[in-house]
Amino acid sequence: MSASMPASEPASAEEPAAEAAASRLTAAYVEASSLARRHDPDRWLASLWASDDRRPHLHALYAFSAEIARIRDLVSDPLPGEIRVRWWADMLAGRRGGEGDAHPIAACLVDTVRRFDLPLEPLDRLIEARIFDLYDDPMPNLAEFDAYCDDTVGTVVGLGCRLLGGDCADPGVAAAIRAAGRAWGATGLMRALPFHAARGQIFLPVDLLRAHGGDPADLLAGRPNPALTATLSALRGRTREALAETRRLIGHIPISAAPAFLAVTLVEPMLDVMDRPDWNPFRDPVALPPWRRHWRLWRSARRAHRAAKRRGEIM
Repeated sequence: MSASMPASEPASAEEPAAEAAASRLTAAYVEASSLARRHDPDRWLASLWASDDRRPHLHALYAFSAEIARIRDLVSDPLPGEIRVRWWADMLAGRRGGEGDAHPIAACLVDTVRRFDLPLEPLDRLIEARIFDLYDDPMPNLAEFDAYCDDTVGTVVGLGCRLLGGDCADPGVAAAIRAAGRAWGATGLMRALPFHAARGQIFLPVDLLRAHGGDPADLLAGRPNPALTATLSALRGRTREALAETRRLIGHIPISAAPAFLAVTLVEPMLDVMDRPDWNPFRDPVALPPWRRHWRLWRSARRAHRAAKRRGEIM
């Protein structure tokens, strides 16, 4: 009996520590869900159609995306902002020791990356792209605009698709991710135009603005004019093309991964609001009433399930 005691003692000593760590991680996922709901409500709503065991991990991605996107709002100078942004890259690469354990969103993100073997390279691209947010340099051209949407929104869509079971190596899936990221990303940047302009930022492609005779100074001053109207109209046209491409390719996405794309169904009614002749981008918010958001998401989810049944995915 005494010979068996030493073998049991380490296990009994380790169990409380393991239970405490599991409890902290559970609480961290609850906090991530709450943060995602506050700062990314549309994608949080869309995540409700994900399976129960994967939904918390979507929330971890969305909370991370929201956390890093609002760093500029939390600092008074770009340099401390860069330090905060790069901390995430160091933490994911294991260069910060156990610092991430004390940060609920970081703890959830690391756990999600490990559980689903998510690649770090897209997360590094997202982190690097968010450094642009810290400065007042204007978005120079359409190519950089698309790359920004790919690296920020597209990365989150892609990683969400992967953890929900999508084969991101499939060319059709990869193309759907890119199109969805550009449709959702461009819509978000157009909606945020007055917010960005008020703090001295231009996220609209300057080459497109100048091609329509616009002056960045008018945008920063909050002065609507025909040139800005034409620029936004052209950008909405490109966004509708990305939306149409997403719809064309969505059949490549397995039904389990559909929630990662579901919020894109809200793009069209938002573009319709911006297409109104009397719409003033500095005055009129682009928001859908809750009932309409819920209805669009529900309708799109039902359509996705019917399509999956026709493909034989759901019996």
